[in-house]
Amino acid sequence: MKEIRAYLQPFALGKVVQSLLEIPDFPGMTVMDCDGFGCRQVESGQSFNPFLSKKRLEIIAEDHMVDQIVEIIIKRAHSGRPGDGRVFLFEVLEDAKIRTGERRIFHSTD
Repeated sequence: MKEIRAYLQPFALGKVVQSLLEIPDFPGMTVMDCDGFGCRQVESGQSFNPFLSKKRLEIIAEDHMVDQIVEIIIKRAHSGRPGDGRVFLFEVLEDAKIRTGERRIFHSTD
């Protein structure tokens, strides 16, 4: 089980979500507004405000779905310009349902 965490341009969100919803049994996602900056240099003469608005997506998915989800995010969020975003993957070890207290432990298939 993996957490897919993606940071992308706000204008790309609609295209990404539309394509993800076409995946059979897509597990759902959480989307948040966030601000941040990377290591890109600011060109001289530009006013400097390092924070750029982004959308943060969090998706918890079965290992067999991860590559497909990541490829869709990369393809649909790509504009070719600096600041298109990043995708990170994290191993999910366990989860717990707050309502029932049910806990699940996951074993990696890597």
